[in-house]
Amino acid sequence: MRGLTDLLTFLPLADWLALIWFFCCWIGYVLFARRRAGIDGSLLAASNAFRHRWMYQTAVRENRVFDGVVLQNLSSSPAFFASTTIFIIGGLIAAMGTSDKASDLVRDLPFAARTTALVFELKLLLLTGIFVSAFFRFTWAMRQYGFVALVIASAAERETYQADDEMRRSFAHHAGRIVALAADTFNNGLRAIYMSFAAVLWFISPAAFALGSAGVIWVLYQREFHSDIRALLKEAAASR
Repeated sequence: MRGLTDLLTFLPLADWLALIWFFCCWIGYVLFARRRAGIDGSLLAASNAFRHRWMYQTAVRENRVFDGVVLQNLSSSPAFFASTTIFIIGGLIAAMGTSDKASDLVRDLPFAARTTALVFELKLLLLTGIFVSAFFRFTWAMRQYGFVALVIASAAERETYQADDEMRRSFAHHAGRIVALAADTFNNGLRAIYMSFAAVLWFISPAAFALGSAGVIWVLYQREFHSDIRALLKEAAASR
């Protein structure tokens, strides 16, 4: 009981509420987006139709070098973000090693909250955890794109799929699902990057942290469910 009390008094109540609100926003939005995508379709769901069509055309393409080039371009984005997050994680760990100096620097800023070095390390730890989570998602997306390349490389000759449309559709379904899973994993990594901007606001104040969390979720919602590109993708998919 005493340990729980010490834990609760480790941070002020406003910081605890802001931290809980941050995770509620993040986890709640992930669950909401997954449910809403099945009803109305998200940006990712709209683009998944083209991933399926891509694999449907790949099955009967005479030369599949083009598909390899597209896959290489797709995997370059998670590779770039994975390498970037490694540098950020290294910088955050280095900052935790000099937390006293870093917290003094932050306290000198007129708009930043005054906290102890221990609380400052906790904020850095939160940021580190977010970027570690993003790193695992980006690297997993890279591996999934590699599996797509493996599936395409093992595909039968085009004549086989031209003679058997059911086999062609089965290939397109399974290969398209793997591409969609890779894109979904990459999308989750990008969400973590977005949420890291909200976590940075914790250095200013708990109120800024809470408002930033809500603001980031609003931006994500608008882009995934009300963006112009989503509407155009849905229109293009329906017209084919």
